[in-house]
Amino acid sequence: MKSIVEQIKDIKNHGYHLDFSDVFNSAFENYKKIALYAGLILLVFSILFGIIGSIVLAAIFGADKLSNPAFFNIQPIHLSSTQVLYYVLGTVLFSALLSPFSAGFLRMAYCADRDQQFNVSTIFTYYKTKHFLQIFLATAIISLFSASISTFLEIQKLSNLGIIISLIISYFTFLTIPLIIFGNLKALDAIKSSFIIISKQPLVLFGLMTTVVAGLIVGFMAFFIGILFTVPLSYSMTYAIYHAIFKNDKEDPIDSIGQSDLE
Repeated sequence: MKSIVEQIKDIKNHGYHLDFSDVFNSAFENYKKIALYAGLILLVFSILFGIIGSIVLAAIFGADKLSNPAFFNIQPIHLSSTQVLYYVLGTVLFSALLSPFSAGFLRMAYCADRDQQFNVSTIFTYYKTKHFLQIFLATAIISLFSASISTFLEIQKLSNLGIIISLIISYFTFLTIPLIIFGNLKALDAIKSSFIIISKQPLVLFGLMTTVVAGLIVGFMAFFIGILFTVPLSYSMTYAIYHAIFKNDKEDPIDSIGQSDLE
């Protein structure tokens, strides 16, 4: 069986085939297995994180500031250079620290696909494995690049362009975390490989991710809370796409020892 690195090199040289309907059906079947459980976890932890965040902000800035809606409408154009730096670094750090939590839902999708048991602790899997550092670094690199560009463009009053560029970066890097946790790649190799893989089938993958966006919109319209139960579709879709591309990747990524030597 070829290693992930060898398969990526083949993809780089020869591309790969991806069937829209097969991937969509696989993702939807996986979603049905995790939707309720993952949605409830997102609901509980959204409330928990919201309470913790409010307490921290109240302790730092004062409770009176939290009652002012303008406090949460931070616009870089109104900040000093030092404040912009803190704003970008804070965004990057928050994203990087939360990324192993999100990766845990991919682990849940992995378990569901193999009819293995999963529970609340599953979403914290990657805070205690060798993958944590690579997930943290990869997310920090992507977030720093994206946040820096979007913040600069917003200061130049080109916020719409900044949003578009951020979405493009997110699209071409959405396979980074699966490549780390399932393929055992290092952060930079995973980012580079994600660009390579997505660039070979951009239209099919864009179509698949568009169905996720449509699901999120429907969830948002369902009294907002419905979005928490449609978000798991994004994890099921990401996992299904990865699994469809690397069909022979059967070993448990938690127990396996991988190497990365992409050139």
